Amino acid sequence: LQNVRINPSSISFQMWKDIPVPFYLSVHFFEVLNPKQVLQGAKPVLSQRGPYVYREYRYKTNITFHDNDTVSYLEYRNLFFQPHLSSGTEDEYVVVPNILMLGAAVMMEKLPNVLKILLSGALAGLKQEAFMNRTVGEIMWGYEDPLIDTINMLVPGLIPFKGKFGLFVDFNNSNSGLFTVNTGMKNISQVHMVDSWNGLKKVNYWRSSQCNMINGTAGEMWPPFMSPTSLEFYSPDACRSMTLVYEQSGTFKGVPTYRFVAPKTLFANGTDYPPNEGFCPCMQSGIQNVSTCRLNAPMFISHPHFYNADPSLVDAVEGLHPTKEQHGLFLDVHPMTGIPMNCSIKLQLNLYIKQVSGIIQTGKIKPVVLPLLWFAESGSIEGSVLTQFYNNLVLLPSVLDYVQYILLGLSVPLIISAAVLMAMSK
Repeated sequence: LQNVRINPSSISFQMWKDIPVPFYLSVHFFEVLNPKQVLQGAKPVLSQRGPYVYREYRYKTNITFHDNDTVSYLEYRNLFFQPHLSSGTEDEYVVVPNILMLGAAVMMEKLPNVLKILLSGALAGLKQEAFMNRTVGEIMWGYEDPLIDTINMLVPGLIPFKGKFGLFVDFNNSNSGLFTVNTGMKNISQVHMVDSWNGLKKVNYWRSSQCNMINGTAGEMWPPFMSPTSLEFYSPDACRSMTLVYEQSGTFKGVPTYRFVAPKTLFANGTDYPPNEGFCPCMQSGIQNVSTCRLNAPMFISHPHFYNADPSLVDAVEGLHPTKEQHGLFLDVHPMTGIPMNCSIKLQLNLYIKQVSGIIQTGKIKPVVLPLLWFAESGSIEGSVLTQFYNNLVLLPSVLDYVQYILLGLSVPLIISAAVLMAMSK
């Protein structure tokens, strides 16, 4: 108990402060093979590219302990491209949807026709098309686009950002918000549980109090003595708390673990799973509308390849092959300490595209939730950390167990001998 509390004197503190586990971010892009045909109403044909792999370093700063047994911190992520682990380079070109243009078109659908005509004319002048051929590095880390200034001029506030646009531009060299979590000093069952995020006890992205709740931990560690039921964590990337369910017991390199996976209800719509109604407006089950926390852009998250989703989502495009082995997420946790031993958290980012009246660049695109990319954040304890973990939490308890039984075995004849001697002395 002493060693799993968030306390500078505990064994796990340094592991919590500067995570020694080598994490990797693997990104897979979906290239659109038939962009001209999609503009004429054809089904998108996709080809998966990658993975493009990045070594991820995490460290905590601004660690501040409070009188109410909580601690606040900022956790930063730094990503470094790993060519030897990747199937391609950041300089490779990929044909993907023009996210800014198609996203803005859907966002402007209900605005006056005059604005849409102005945007359409501006797009023509800027030679903007519905699909673009960009490098992996540009899509990931940003590219200059005059369309940003044009949209800000026509519809101020529609996209409240300036400069470069990239899907991971805010992911590298940045923090995931100010977390305040319980230290477990007084109540070990609350250790690592989130007290607030960015000063909030709940978020305001969703339409129900339940969906806005910040539950569980920050997704790094959990309270010790876990039961084989479920675990929760708050994900700033998904803008919500997520619950994983127990699947099976196992071992990781000799260390006993509980495996937790995503339930089929995680991204289910409100019709199939009423508690998720607060995340709506919903479409098919298996995708979650995150527009309210993504600048109102028509973005959806899901499992990769629409795994565990409504089959109609897979059928709407060609090139997806969902399987549990490749696309299901999992978390293997040592139940005694609540420390993850092995994990792979996977999410897919999707863009809702369609023909928008008055914007000729959208052609005759049929409404479809189009996968853009999916990524996995994976890591496992290894090396000296694993050795120390195994020796202290597996080997030593086992030895003590054997010693206990040996001592018990030795004590029986001693007790009998003592009883005989007592009887003889009488």
